[in-house]
Amino acid sequence: QVQLVESGGGLVQAGGSLRLSCAASGSMSSINAMGWYRQAPGKQRELVAGITSSGSTAYVDSVKGRFTISRDNAGSTVWLQMNSLKPEDTAVYYCKATQNGVSSWGKGTLVTVSS
Repeated sequence: QVQLVESGGGLVQAGGSLRLSCAASGSMSSINAMGWYRQAPGKQRELVAGITSSGSTAYVDSVKGRFTISRDNAGSTVWLQMNSLKPEDTAVYYCKATQNGVSSWGKGTLVTVSS
């Protein structure tokens, strides 16, 4: 079982940037993929960005060209660099890890983008 803790959320003006971090601890074996999800008020949780064990990345269309996901395997940390933020990006952002078909979730960090 892996434990995930997100950090880096906060309040930022439109056009600004934030960098989210997800620190993993516990059992680190067989982590196949990690990703960032977000859930805005009244909306369903959606995948924002994901990265596999092979290094392949994927992004939801709305953040392509603005967000970048990366992973430091040695440090057991995954980051989400968010640039050119828009008010529509306001949400609670959650880190997710998948190992042996089982998913672990962080508790989330709030990102608020003001206009």
